[in-house]
Amino acid sequence: MNSSDRVLALKYRPRRFEDLVGQSSVSQTLSLALDMKRLPHAYLFSGLRGSGKTSTARIMAKSLLCEHGPTSKPCEVCPNCVSSNSGRHLDVIEMDAASNRGIEDIKELIEHTKYQPSSARYKVFIIDEVHMLTTQAFNALLKTLEEPPVFVKFILATTDPLKLPATILSRTQHFRFKAIALKDIIHHIEHILNIEHITYEPKAIELIARSGHGSLRDTLTLLDQAIIYSKGHITASCVTDMLGLIDPSLMERVFEMILKKQDTLDIVSVLQDYETDLIIDEMGIYLKQQLLSKNMLFNSLIIDRFLRILGDSKYLLNLNSDGEFVLILMVSKMVEAVKLKTIDTLIKEIEKRNCEILEAPQNVVVPRVEQLQQKVVEQVAITTPKEVYEEEEIVAVNEPEVGVEVAVNTQVEDNIADVVVQQLQPQEDVSLKHYQNVIKTLFERSYDLGNCFEQNFLFKGFENQPRTLHIISIAEGDCKQLLWKNFAYIRTVIEDFYGVGTLIEFHKQNPEDVKKKLLDDEDSVKEELKEENCNTDEVSSMIEEEAFGSGCVADIATLQEPKMASKEMQLNELLNSAFVNKAKELFDPKRIVVRSRI
Repeated sequence: MNSSDRVLALKYRPRRFEDLVGQSSVSQTLSLALDMKRLPHAYLFSGLRGSGKTSTARIMAKSLLCEHGPTSKPCEVCPNCVSSNSGRHLDVIEMDAASNRGIEDIKELIEHTKYQPSSARYKVFIIDEVHMLTTQAFNALLKTLEEPPVFVKFILATTDPLKLPATILSRTQHFRFKAIALKDIIHHIEHILNIEHITYEPKAIELIARSGHGSLRDTLTLLDQAIIYSKGHITASCVTDMLGLIDPSLMERVFEMILKKQDTLDIVSVLQDYETDLIIDEMGIYLKQQLLSKNMLFNSLIIDRFLRILGDSKYLLNLNSDGEFVLILMVSKMVEAVKLKTIDTLIKEIEKRNCEILEAPQNVVVPRVEQLQQKVVEQVAITTPKEVYEEEEIVAVNEPEVGVEVAVNTQVEDNIADVVVQQLQPQEDVSLKHYQNVIKTLFERSYDLGNCFEQNFLFKGFENQPRTLHIISIAEGDCKQLLWKNFAYIRTVIEDFYGVGTLIEFHKQNPEDVKKKLLDDEDSVKEELKEENCNTDEVSSMIEEEAFGSGCVADIATLQEPKMASKEMQLNELLNSAFVNKAKELFDPKRIVVRSRI
């Protein structure tokens, strides 16, 4: 048979110990044993399929029978070497235990051990898949395997050494063949393709080698198939189509969309063309590659979360769950896993928020009924036609700066006097704003919880030292039970805005009293507005009388400078007026400045 007609797995089968791929420890030990003439009577080779067990057994047999041996480097030209390479040597007996597994077959083999080798130094028995022998066959082989003739050598090969009796294992020298490393398989494939003059893409070779799962024979079988399918030029797209794998570019696109938290429904519809278990395996391999390549987008925490999700999805598939549903759920969980923050990040955010609270100015906040008394500067200004200014300051000892600007302007052209009361914008109350944010957060969690909190817990004030939040409580019935049930969460939300360790002090009040007080406050505000209008009319009429007197005497009076006593009288009347007194009572001004144009 022409060598060009043979499959690659047979055409490039190892013939020397140096040709073994990925089994350096086994080949080195056997070579040294041959060179040192320390040869046991029985060997056991175990390992993954396609890892080189049978090939090593044949090389070992050839090395034992070579005319220049036993040697680790057979001459390849003597009759024994040539016969061994062609598989026609009479003293090399191979038996497949899978098809010759009975006691009668072992009896026949034992009968052959009684005769001397026909032409070589030893008679070598190679028993492949030895774990398939029956218990009776193993028992029949024990005595011969323990004390064979000096010219007999046994080489046993198996893929499952655990099925062998302990009596067999104790009579052999055991060599374990490991799965061949991916890089060794890729190097071997490239070597073969260069000899065969076939072009390829490196990514395609990697896909083929990975699909062999450590078995060189399986990999070479796939390589034969890929050469045929790709018509002599092996590409990654051809390999993925041939093996039904996911294209690497598609896998990169999937994880790119997951990391960017984009809508993955379109990409999931594309992935549905593949088996879900295959997708999970491919994702695991992709994540392993990213971890080994130290991709900054895939840190160890993200990879750990993704692998847990893949494991859960694999478990769901084992429960015969719907594959399409498991795929959608898996991708959705991966997107959510990217959004999660680490504990260290959350701690840093809380510490930063606490620092902002400590650095922010803490203002005294008045109860809800008295919120009309804000921090402003009160000025009362009286303007007359002449551009002469005099100031008189009256300082009141009150604590916070609160103010109202009251402007009383006398305009000659309009012949009327307008009194304008303008309230300045207060400074932003940080504590009250935090309280409103607490209510907003509770509403986001549960509308009922937020509504009960807003209606039954009224903000009273906040103390900085010690950090204490004062709340007026009028909760009763179902709302009280709901608030008590969720109090742990409410405390957490309050600490998020006011700082960790914030004390909460409740001031219990009767709901009917609070409602009555609110109604009284509304009535008082209405009365204040009415008095304000009345005072404005009084001041206007007073200024009108002074500015527009009757007859010529009045005209002369407007041209003359008012006396000092008259000015003091006007000032006292203005400061002691009901309107100004009500303003002082309402706003508690620290300073009142009266400016007069005379």
